[in-house]
Amino acid sequence: MARYLYLICAKRDKMMKKAVLLFLLMPLGWGVMPTATAQERLWTADDCMGYAVANSPAVRKQLYKNDTHQAEYKAAVASFFPSLTTSVSTQHNFGRAVDPETNTYVNTTTFNNYYEGYTSLPLFDGGQLVNQLRMAKVNRQAGMNDLQKAKDDLALVTLEAFVNVLYYRGTVRFAAEKREESHRLLYKVRREEELGLKGSADVALAEAQAAGDDYILANQQHLYHTAMLKLKEHMNYPSGETLEIDTAVAAPELLPHAGEPAQAIFESAQATNPTALQAGFKVDIARKQLLIRRGQLFPTVSLSAGVYTSYYKNLKSEVKPNAFGTQFANNRGEYVSLNFRFPMFNGLTRLKEVRTARNQMRIAREEQTEVLRQLQTAVEQSLADRDDYALESIRMEKKLHADELAYRLTLRKFEEGLMSPLDVQTCAGTLLESKATLLQKQLMYLLKCRQVDYYSGKPIIRTHNAR
Repeated sequence: MARYLYLICAKRDKMMKKAVLLFLLMPLGWGVMPTATAQERLWTADDCMGYAVANSPAVRKQLYKNDTHQAEYKAAVASFFPSLTTSVSTQHNFGRAVDPETNTYVNTTTFNNYYEGYTSLPLFDGGQLVNQLRMAKVNRQAGMNDLQKAKDDLALVTLEAFVNVLYYRGTVRFAAEKREESHRLLYKVRREEELGLKGSADVALAEAQAAGDDYILANQQHLYHTAMLKLKEHMNYPSGETLEIDTAVAAPELLPHAGEPAQAIFESAQATNPTALQAGFKVDIARKQLLIRRGQLFPTVSLSAGVYTSYYKNLKSEVKPNAFGTQFANNRGEYVSLNFRFPMFNGLTRLKEVRTARNQMRIAREEQTEVLRQLQTAVEQSLADRDDYALESIRMEKKLHADELAYRLTLRKFEEGLMSPLDVQTCAGTLLESKATLLQKQLMYLLKCRQVDYYSGKPIIRTHNAR
């Protein structure tokens, strides 16, 4: 049978100094789950998280958004340069029109062709262009942070789904072992009934126990397959393909809570965690938006320059018009203008926009305070859960050893005729519950260790050589 190596405590003083968890579930051979061959790939938790991030539609959507932020940043930089515009137009007039040769009105049909090129350079706009550039830069940085947040969030839910698969894989194994044991007991009771050593009531109890274990195994298999489907869903992995997970999981060393204060981890998370950074970027963007709205209250000054020319032809005149090249050169004109605009009154629209932007900044600050408070609570809770799960695993390991001993003694007494099948059933159920509980505590300890490291600034997805 497969072996299971539980939580090992190196030193157990009044205060736990160190605890190391080594979890190992070997591939099963009784046909409930396929056994991995040497050629099949075994997926570790980091492999699953990496695959999920690489194939996530949410991550790809954020990449497209970041490309838009990059384009907006380049456009904000380009807005400081002069704009250049050219235009060409034609006009066919019927009736009264101005004769450009005599500058008088005539009643005729004319053809006009206009050419113009002009440039404009903003000199002052109340700081709108500067703040738009700064906001575009912040948006670009926020987009990169949102991308990392999308990766981390997906990696965390994938890790949780991976842990659930490990847990239900273990419960299936425990249920299969208990089912095998109950069927052996049923076979033995039936033979003893044939020999007159047991009664029909004992056989009925053994059959009920075997049937109950059959149901428990089927139920745990269902939960295992459901957990596997959820893992594939988070990974965006083809549901029809086999996913063989690596069940050899080593948890990092547990440090005492006193040596790892929550405040220090929170300060690290505040400076590096994408959720905290996202709240800060929202405040910065709202502040830049407020400055832009305030800038709309100031006058704007711009410098413009241009050159234009035209071509004219009287379609009813018998006199041949001047050549196109001659008119193009003779009709040319240039201009330079300094434009000054001052907003006087527009129905208080600009004041409304300033007030709205100011309130949005205040809301962003309150949301940042709320996010940081939630993050601090999450850090403290993860630290407490990690240490509690480690201690609970050690105590549950002791209980498991006691339950194993009680089950063996009960089974021996049953064989000697001193215990009933109901007593064996009770002890077997208690033993199964203890195994499942210990496995759950150990896996939750593993998950909380990874969460604490993540809040400390370590990447959630690690390489095989990273510890």
